[in-house]
Amino acid sequence: MGEEGMTSDVQEKAAKTRPKLTALPLIALIFYEVSGGPFGVEDSVKAGGGPLLSLLGFLIFPLFWSIPEALITAELATSFPENGGYVIWIASAFGPFWGFQEGFWKWFSGVMDNALYPVLFLDYLKHSFPVFNELTARIPALLGITILLTYLNYRGLHIVGFSAVSLAVFSLCPFVVMAILSIPRIRPQRWLVVNFKKVDWRGYFNSMFWNLNYWDKASTLAGEVENPSKTFPKALLGAVVLVISSYLIPLLAGTGALSTPSSEWSDGYFAEVGMLIGGFWLKWWIQAASAMSNLGLFEAEMSGDAFQLLGMSEMGMLPSIFASRSKYGTPTISILCSATGVIFLSWMSFQEILEFLNFLYALGMLLEFAAFIRLRIKKPDLHRPYKVPLQTFGVTMLCLPPAVLLILVMCLASIRTFMVSGAVIMLGFFLYPTLVHAKDRNWARFDAEQPVAPSSADPEGSSVASQLYPGADEASVSLLSDLSSVKTEEPGFEIMSEGDLKTE
Repeated sequence: MGEEGMTSDVQEKAAKTRPKLTALPLIALIFYEVSGGPFGVEDSVKAGGGPLLSLLGFLIFPLFWSIPEALITAELATSFPENGGYVIWIASAFGPFWGFQEGFWKWFSGVMDNALYPVLFLDYLKHSFPVFNELTARIPALLGITILLTYLNYRGLHIVGFSAVSLAVFSLCPFVVMAILSIPRIRPQRWLVVNFKKVDWRGYFNSMFWNLNYWDKASTLAGEVENPSKTFPKALLGAVVLVISSYLIPLLAGTGALSTPSSEWSDGYFAEVGMLIGGFWLKWWIQAASAMSNLGLFEAEMSGDAFQLLGMSEMGMLPSIFASRSKYGTPTISILCSATGVIFLSWMSFQEILEFLNFLYALGMLLEFAAFIRLRIKKPDLHRPYKVPLQTFGVTMLCLPPAVLLILVMCLASIRTFMVSGAVIMLGFFLYPTLVHAKDRNWARFDAEQPVAPSSADPEGSSVASQLYPGADEASVSLLSDLSSVKTEEPGFEIMSEGDLKTE
């Protein structure tokens, strides 16, 4: 047996022995990808000119945004149960160029999102420790937090998953206590307060959108999930209920029990709400919960970003170094790359980061909705272990309301956001042909250690592929395997010798 064969066997054995994510840790990871608790929703009260629009937003938005996105993620993540998630969906529907652009936009958006959590952490702490308002203390703190959390992510995804469960319980407990203590003080008429003259629609929609997006992020580590066809739909359902409850219950308690002006509601204000309702002990508990929540948010986001790069490397879109794993099974270079992006972006303000990442995320989601509909039309026989129970017209109507919301969020963006996002998009357009040229010139190694795809000349390969992707059609298996010199006979798809997918 050659050296490459031995390496492949070692990697295959390591993959089998790596702990897989089960339903409960996956629920916690999705919860932290999307939410992490009510930390950061305070701005929705301020931007909405009072509690009414904030409460209505978290009641209504999930119906035509969160639930459709979760359903689409459940169908596509179980159809393509590999690391890379939405990159694979887009590549399958529109080809590798757009798959790469989707991956670049969503990775950049994810890194910007991750840069928020050390900022939010310090925003909560500065209420008790004003020193963190000073740059001399803030910058070293941001750097230290990022390095510490990056190391924890490096130690293993299963550790991140089970840590997320514990962190979720700890982070939500003080809000359950706050809600119980607030009951005697609640006046329902306070929930109906709104001053339309003070409504900041751009800030309001950005806050709503950010607090209810990223349902698709967990798909980037689908290859690390145990029995994804059953685990993903259950985990997404559980996470939807948990996220909506974690927003509405604290907001109902805080706005119903206190007559605080909406202008006071900004990042970190729940700590003050806790003090006014329960005392200093509850304030400190909420601040501790915020710290733990931001830790979970950071870990979940970095896991998604890093495994997305790993999946893109396994597909041949990025150099193979991005697929290299540590002894803990984590993609070392991909984690370091994401951490570097976080450090460079964490100097920006909360609102600046929020608007930039929302714009890029919205662009990527529009492409995902288009791919979802295109795959329904183009590949009706694709093996779908979970399928949204609607026909083509029905799923098109399902995608329409969230698509309108995405366009609205993009239209409300500032000129600066358009310029920064435009620069990122142009960079993605430039990077793809550059990487293709690097592959053709052998400037970097582009390969993937994947199981053999089915072919008429290799019945054993067909058997292996059918075990890994039961019921999957030939084009899907070939796309995921990303092998050289393998061609499918399905019209419209061809895997070329360099592993490039072409659409006719």
